[in-house]
Amino acid sequence: MRPIRPTLAARRGRSARRRISPVLGAVSVAAALALTATACGPGDDNASAKASETAGGSSDGKITIPDDLKDRLKDRGIDLDKWRGGEWKNWDKDTWLREARDFVNPIIEGLWDQDRMRDAEEPDKPVDEQDISGDEGVTDPTPQPVDAQAVKTPYGDNVAEAGKLFFDGPEGSMVCSATVVKDPAHPGKSNMVWTAGHCVHAGKSGGWYRNLAFVPSYNNGGLSMAELESATKEQAAPHGVWWADWGQTSEQWISQGASTGGQGAPYDFAVIHVTPEKGSGGKSLEETVGSALPVDFNAPATAEIAAMTATGYPAAPPYEGQKLFQCQDKPGRLSLTAEDPTMYRIGCTMTGGSSGGGWVANGRDGKPALVSNTSIGPVTAGWLAGPRLGDVAKGLYDGVSEKFAGQ
Repeated sequence: MRPIRPTLAARRGRSARRRISPVLGAVSVAAALALTATACGPGDDNASAKASETAGGSSDGKITIPDDLKDRLKDRGIDLDKWRGGEWKNWDKDTWLREARDFVNPIIEGLWDQDRMRDAEEPDKPVDEQDISGDEGVTDPTPQPVDAQAVKTPYGDNVAEAGKLFFDGPEGSMVCSATVVKDPAHPGKSNMVWTAGHCVHAGKSGGWYRNLAFVPSYNNGGLSMAELESATKEQAAPHGVWWADWGQTSEQWISQGASTGGQGAPYDFAVIHVTPEKGSGGKSLEETVGSALPVDFNAPATAEIAAMTATGYPAAPPYEGQKLFQCQDKPGRLSLTAEDPTMYRIGCTMTGGSSGGGWVANGRDGKPALVSNTSIGPVTAGWLAGPRLGDVAKGLYDGVSEKFAGQ
């Protein structure tokens, strides 16, 4: 098994011209630079050649930036040679910014336009399935698949706290799902978002992803892929684009997290703090969308929970990543190793792209609360598993809240 991975940008079957030219026409030169550096992935030699030609390719395959573009960026206050020591362009393990304190995510206005958001949906490959036999003593029987149901539109009237997370990795633009959660330091005015750890950090093989941005109620009207081709930015992002100005995931995910085998999955959660790309009239994210979920770090045992509801934007077939879906099922237990906490597991047919989406159940007070997030699942897409949220998760949550308490 592997995380229900963030899905990669569409690459095959699309020309480099389509992937690059819309950004070259953007108002922000920085946006053009960011897309050129990340949009083309492996397996598309023509796209790679075009990107190298646009950005200025070197003989060793690394990206170089023409001096005139550097000068134009400096005119806008961006000195690439000084920005984190130039590490923005390095993805290799030795130089990838990976420690918790390394998080950096400057706003690049206009980067996530409606075309790039739409094109960041197609999956690169399905998730893998691995045998987990040997855990029968602490693992409940595999649940029956539960067909994901489309959320009624407009999404903002039904699951206002749900949204989509966009970011760039070494292979291209990727997506996950995420949830607006309460902020203890700012009651009613939260700017905090909950997602999976593997949606913000690559785990033991890498570091922090870049250009992380949250779009609440993405595609609020449930438009089809064809309709989104001509959709406005407001239709794709009705509440705007909110950039992560801080993020934290567990040290366990950073040191153990892997793309297969469920390694680090019991600690596969993250919290990000966001700020609006273009301002929000002084309103917080919670005020803007009209909702935020409390987080329950002491949820009842699985036997006491009648049902959990998982929400997300599945993007791997048969889904296209543009619409919001939900699964509801009574949770069971999944234990990957005796040393790690047991995970929740439900039947659900959602696929890649639903990663990080919130799981909601009634807490001990009888009110709905976020109790987990989508983490892993098999290639057959018949079930999903999410971490139980305990002291480690609460430490992250409180840490992000306290960091911005005086702001």
